[in-house]
Amino acid sequence: MKSQAPASVTQTKRSGTREQKKPSPKPEKEAMKLSDKDPAANKESDLEEKKSNWSCSLIVASLLGAFGSSFLYGYNLSVVNAPTPYIKAFYNETWERRRGYPIDPDTLTLLWSVTVSIFAIGGLVGTFMVKPMGKFCGRKCTLLVNNIFAITAALLMACSLQAGAFEMLIVGRFVMGVDGGIALSALPMYLSEISPKEIRGSLGQVTAIFICIGVFTGQLLGLPELLGKESTWPYLFGAIAIPALVQLVSLPFLPESPRYLLCEKHDQAAAEKAFRTFLGKEDVSREVEEALAEGRMQRNIHLVSALELLRTPSVRWQVITVVVTMACYQLCGLNAIWFYTNSIFGKAGISPEKIPYITLSTGGIETLAAVLSGLVIERLGRRPLLIGGFGLMTLFFGILTVTLTLQDHAPWIPYLSIVCILAIIASFCSGPGGIPFVLTGEFFQQSQRPAAFIVAGTVNWLSNFAVGLLFPFIQKSLGTYCFLVFAAICSAGALYLYFVLPETKNRTHAEISQAFAKRNKAFPPAEKTDSAVTDDKATNRPKPEASSTLDNYIKSGII
Repeated sequence: MKSQAPASVTQTKRSGTREQKKPSPKPEKEAMKLSDKDPAANKESDLEEKKSNWSCSLIVASLLGAFGSSFLYGYNLSVVNAPTPYIKAFYNETWERRRGYPIDPDTLTLLWSVTVSIFAIGGLVGTFMVKPMGKFCGRKCTLLVNNIFAITAALLMACSLQAGAFEMLIVGRFVMGVDGGIALSALPMYLSEISPKEIRGSLGQVTAIFICIGVFTGQLLGLPELLGKESTWPYLFGAIAIPALVQLVSLPFLPESPRYLLCEKHDQAAAEKAFRTFLGKEDVSREVEEALAEGRMQRNIHLVSALELLRTPSVRWQVITVVVTMACYQLCGLNAIWFYTNSIFGKAGISPEKIPYITLSTGGIETLAAVLSGLVIERLGRRPLLIGGFGLMTLFFGILTVTLTLQDHAPWIPYLSIVCILAIIASFCSGPGGIPFVLTGEFFQQSQRPAAFIVAGTVNWLSNFAVGLLFPFIQKSLGTYCFLVFAAICSAGALYLYFVLPETKNRTHAEISQAFAKRNKAFPPAEKTDSAVTDDKATNRPKPEASSTLDNYIKSGII
C-alpha cells in the first residue's frame, strides 16, 4: 500500500502536458529568492502587517471605550485620598447639625470605611448585571447604558455637600462601583471581540493603561492648587460626568462588536460592515469565516451561566487560571503600598506639603509601565510578562520589608524604600495590572465569555473588598512584616502560572482551548456540537472551499 501512492502520483505527473511542466520551476526559483532574502525584510513585512491591523476606527473605539470606562475606575480609586479630611469634617458637621452633638470617632471611622469599601460592593453588583445587559444590548450599547450610572453617581456626590446629606456621597460611591463593575467586564469583552488576534494583547492593555491614567488624574486634580480644597472637593467627584458624557455622544458612531452581531444576533451583513470598519480593509472573508466557524460549532450551545461554566470540564483549568490571576491581581499588595506611601515619604525627610506632589511620581510610573507593557506584549507574550511581574514583585516586597525594618538605622534607607515602592508599582503595571483582563477574553468562546467575566469580576471585587477589610488587621498584627504575606501571594501566583499557563499570543480561541485540553482531560464541547459539519456529512454536501483556521485546527487537533 505504501508503494502505490507515490506511483499514482508519478503517473499523474507523467501524463501531464509539457505546458504544465514548464511553469513549475518558476515558483520554486521565486521561493528560493524569497527565502534567500535578508531576515530583516521578513521582520519589516511582519511589522507592516501589524501596523495595518491598527485602523483608525479600532484606535478610536479603544480610546473612547476606555476613557468612559476603565479611566473612571482608576480615577475613583485615587480621588478619595486628597479630600479625606474635608469629607470627614463634612460628616461631623452634618451629624452635629442633625443630632446636636459631635459624631463619635468610632462612628466616623465606620462611616468613612463604608464610603470607601462600598465601591467594591457596587462593583460586585455591576459584575452580575453584565451578562443580561450584554445579551440584550450588545457590548457597545452596554458601555453606553453604563454612562447613566456614572452621570447619576457624579450628580449625587457633587451635590452632597450643598444638600447637607452625606448619604448621597455614600450612595454615589455605590452607584459608581456598579459602573466600574460593568465597565471592567464589558470593555475587555468589547476590545477582545473587535481586535485581530495579532494585536489582541496590545489592544487589551488599553484597559490597564487608562486605569493608570485615571489614578494619575485623580492624584493630579486632588492637589491643593486644583480641586483638593475644602470648598472645591465636590467638583472632584462631579468631574466624573465629563468622560461619561464624551463616551455617550461619540461611541454611538462606531460599530457594535462584529462577533456579537454574527454569533449572537446572526446578522452577517452588519457583522461584515463592522469588520470592514474596524480592520480598515474591504476583504474580511477570513475574519468572517473564522467567526462563522466558531458560531457553527456553538450552534447548539446556549449562552452559558456562570454556574454552568464552573461545571464544564473542558474549561476547568481556564476558569481556575482566571480565578488565580484575578485573585493575585487584587491580593498582591498594591493597595497596601498606597497605605504606606505617605509615611515612607515622610521618613525620607520629605515635608508633608510636598508629599502629594511626590506621590504623583507613583501614578506616572504606573502609566509608563502600562504603556510599555502594551508596546511589548505582542513581542514578548502574556506568559513572560505575568510571571516576570509577579516574580519581581516578590523580590521587591522582600527588600521593602528589610528596608522598613531597618529604616531608622541609616538616613539613606528610607530612600531605598521609595525605590522599592516605585519598582513594585512598575512590576505590577508591566504585566499583572492588565493581562488578567486580556486572558479572560482569550480563554473562552463566544457563548462562555459573558459568564467568564462574571466569574472574573466576582473574584476581582471580592478580593478588593477583602483587602480593604483585612489589611488594617494584618498591618496591626505584623507591622512592617505584613509585606511578606503579599510576597508569598505573588510567588505562589508566579509558580502557578509557570506550570499551568500556556502562551496565548497570536492564537485563536480554538488553539487556546486545545492547549488546555490535555490538562482538562476533555475536549471543548464545540467539537461535539459542530452541527454544520454533521449536517454536511449526513447530506453528502461538499464543504465550502474557504475553510477557516479555526475549523482546520479543530479537525486536525494540531496546536
